Amino acid sequence: MQGAGGPPVLVLNTTTKRETGREAQQGNIMAAKTVAEVIRTCLGPRAMLKMILDPMGGICLTNDGNSILREIDVNHPAAKSMIELSRAQDESVGDGTTSVIVLAGEILHAAEPWLLKNLHPTVIISAFFKALDDAVEGLNKCAIKLDLNNRDSVMGVIRSCIGTKFVARWSPLMCQIALDAVNIVKVEVEGRREIDTKKYCRIEKIPGGDIEQSSIIPGVVLNKDVTHAKMRRRIVNPRVILLDCPLEFKKGESMTNVECLKPDDFALLLKVEEEYIEKMCAQILRHRPDLVITEKGLSDLAQHYFVKNNVTALRRLRKSDNNRLARVSGATIVHRPEEIKESDVGTQVGLFEVKKIGDEYFSFITECRNPKACTILLRGASKDVLNEVERNLLDALSVARCVVNDPRVVAGGGASEMAVSQYLSHKARSVEGCAQWPYQSVALAMEVIPRTLAQNCGADVVRVVTELRAKHATAPDRNFTWGIDGTKGTVVDMNELGIWEPFEVKSQTIKTAIEAACLLLRVDDILSGVSKKKDAGGSSGPAVPEEDAS
Repeated sequence: MQGAGGPPVLVLNTTTKRETGREAQQGNIMAAKTVAEVIRTCLGPRAMLKMILDPMGGICLTNDGNSILREIDVNHPAAKSMIELSRAQDESVGDGTTSVIVLAGEILHAAEPWLLKNLHPTVIISAFFKALDDAVEGLNKCAIKLDLNNRDSVMGVIRSCIGTKFVARWSPLMCQIALDAVNIVKVEVEGRREIDTKKYCRIEKIPGGDIEQSSIIPGVVLNKDVTHAKMRRRIVNPRVILLDCPLEFKKGESMTNVECLKPDDFALLLKVEEEYIEKMCAQILRHRPDLVITEKGLSDLAQHYFVKNNVTALRRLRKSDNNRLARVSGATIVHRPEEIKESDVGTQVGLFEVKKIGDEYFSFITECRNPKACTILLRGASKDVLNEVERNLLDALSVARCVVNDPRVVAGGGASEMAVSQYLSHKARSVEGCAQWPYQSVALAMEVIPRTLAQNCGADVVRVVTELRAKHATAPDRNFTWGIDGTKGTVVDMNELGIWEPFEVKSQTIKTAIEAACLLLRVDDILSGVSKKKDAGGSSGPAVPEEDAS
């Protein structure tokens, strides 16, 4: 920096790299387009898979946008922001992780010509936000309310979601599992509906067998065997006590020294330990349980007392599993054995049974009176297959949850995007001034989804997209359900094909993409300071180069 008539003044560190103005904006747009290009081929039923080698040497084989991008190491801040979009979309609605990246990249690409023509970024951003409001309004007009009592129609929406994924071959089974799981964990809390599939729906992956052998268990399945060979492995209508304290002698938290002056002192120490454990077991057995489950350890002596009283015990349970057990059994998790009350004992379980699947033992807690938690057993040939099936099933669960929460749906296959594009093109005529041009660019950017669907199935892109555009332009009120068949590459009515997507997913995709594009367009200065220590450590090379990303 040059002072007024004086010597140059160094304000920034010499290791700091700085990009300003047009250079920063074009760098951000180029990085966003590069990230979008990485997963563009993962859209639609003809989507290609990506094979990613993670830093630990494992292989991730998937076409899920979020799963791909979270394994990619990038250095450019705009590319990191784009990857964060996919993660946010996955956490909020669970689907549309590929669409949101492709759409955000296309909207930034649409803004580039206006930046080159010296249109101020704030003018472009205000036009984009106006287009966002109108796009959501246009999407509302295309939405159709679904009858949640019609199981087939809800299954159709879930089938559309997993039709682009690996498990499409087993679509009826996976749709049934996803819908049943959402209906099981659904509860009404103070007048509002709560569906927490993350906490109360566990997916247990067991290698071996066929995918057709996958099933849903209304209850809890634990990868645990009984702690003693003489304990009962099948109990009908068990009384369940849940603990999160150890049933063994409490050891000192730090170094503990004991000095024994007489030979009998050591025997006295052992006797105190035994009496302590006997007292704890007596406090538990006073409530006549059939099944005792604890999150901590269980000593051999405690097992002995339980076997003598015909009580089955499981130990070292996860906290999340214990919470699900409390929900299905009606038991309360107790912190101390002396605090157990009769109301804390669970009596809603119909059957406890230990089964062997493959090489491992599993404890089944089933036939509950009102199970509000479930376990999905997935079978498959290998761990890679099971991991991909789990990713697909999580998407199906999210879509089922979205449909139950908001039963509105829109046509899939790029139909809703083309309908929004036509709506924005019509509204653009009423926009005054320079803002009309970037507003119209958003309308054109919306066509990237049907265009990508046509590209990925090998169709004649120009002819198919032009035909679809003409279809929507001639009768937008009647033809808003027409889209592209991602398998054959033809223009068809999505209502006849049965391809529907949740309104919540689609609206979130459009909102996230446009808001993220506006956020990146606001950036006019990028400062990246690299410390000498980090630089000397030899950090891994960026997947998206900072200057010539292409």
